[in-house]
Amino acid sequence: MRVLFAGTPAVAVPSLDALVKAGFDVVAVLTRPDAPVGRKRVLTPSPVAARAAELGIDVIRAAKVDADATARISAVKPDVAAIVAYGGLVPPAALGIPRHGWVNLHFSLLPAWRGAAPVQRSVMAGDDITGAVTFQLEEGLDTGPVFGTLTETVGPEDTAGELLERLSHSGAVLLAQTLSAIEAGKAAPQPQTGEVSLAPKLTLEDGRLTWTHPALAISRQARGVTPEPGAW
Repeated sequence: MRVLFAGTPAVAVPSLDALVKAGFDVVAVLTRPDAPVGRKRVLTPSPVAARAAELGIDVIRAAKVDADATARISAVKPDVAAIVAYGGLVPPAALGIPRHGWVNLHFSLLPAWRGAAPVQRSVMAGDDITGAVTFQLEEGLDTGPVFGTLTETVGPEDTAGELLERLSHSGAVLLAQTLSAIEAGKAAPQPQTGEVSLAPKLTLEDGRLTWTHPALAISRQARGVTPEPGAW
């Protein structure tokens, strides 16, 4: 099965590796453009772009899925697109290109924590259990039917970064399993059920600690913003 992989940060790399290891034909990678990194602001490929280059996979760099990116996606004729933290919305014109649509790996138990920072918001809220799901991408924000689910315990000392690292590896296995089920015609996505919560992107202000708050609340906030944007 021909797969387009869309992702940008380091947490998406295990998923790319898992799909290649599972034998899928990853025909191209969609990722955000090279960005300045470090004090010298050296223009640097995204972690996913760097890994794709090592694997010999063609890279489509696009800050958003515009008409040009959509045409390039169409040109590689994917049967399915897998997306993990690409960092941009996928418009209807691109959603309809793969015959099996787009499968998103999201690091929460949807419909809890829909949005850009699900792991961070989960830690800050004091959740004991979180997880990851694969779901069918649609126009709504993380609203599509769910293919598969895994759960992960949130430890009392876990930072968002540590939890996300674990989920990136277990979620990669789930994503490969989901695509295998789709290829075999055995996938049966189910509508999301339960209470909806939102996980907007963190800002610098989310790291501001108020020392008069209870110690547990301060701990959750500090761990939720570690490593980024950081507590202060």
